[in-house]
Amino acid sequence: MLIGEYEHSLDVKGRLIMPSKFRDDIGEKFIITKGLDGCLFAFSKDEWKKFEEKLATLPISNKDARLFTRFFFAGAIDCELDKQGRFLISSNLREFAEFIKDVVIVGMNSRIEIWSKEKWEECENGISADDIAEKMEMLGI
Repeated sequence: MLIGEYEHSLDVKGRLIMPSKFRDDIGEKFIITKGLDGCLFAFSKDEWKKFEEKLATLPISNKDARLFTRFFFAGAIDCELDKQGRFLISSNLREFAEFIKDVVIVGMNSRIEIWSKEKWEECENGISADDIAEKMEMLGI
C-alpha cells in the first residue's frame, strides 16, 4: 500500500528520487501520466493495467469518455528506476505539473501523486478536518 508524503527535488536533468518506502509497491518499471488537480499520477504496471481496462470500457461514441481517455493516455510514459532509485520525468509532464525544483510525492493507496511543492501547499491549505468530515458523510464513509 502506498501511503505517506515525501519531499524531494528534481535534479538538473529532470530526475526525481523515488522514496524507498514506495519502491517495492510501485516496482522498478512503472507508468507516469497527467493527473487530476495539476499533479502527476504514477501507477505500478499492475495498477496501470487495471486502470487501462476501466478506460477501455468507456464508450468511444461519448465525447467526454474520449477526452478523459485521451487525457490519461496521451501523457503516459514508461519509467524505470536507475541504480540510485531515480526516474526521469519527461519535459512535457514537468511542464504540465509546473515543476520547478521541489516536489512532494504522496502515496494514495494504489497510485502515487507527484505535486509541485507550491501546488501541494495550496491544496493542503484548502483542506480542513471539518470540511473533510462533512464530505465523508456525504459519500457514506
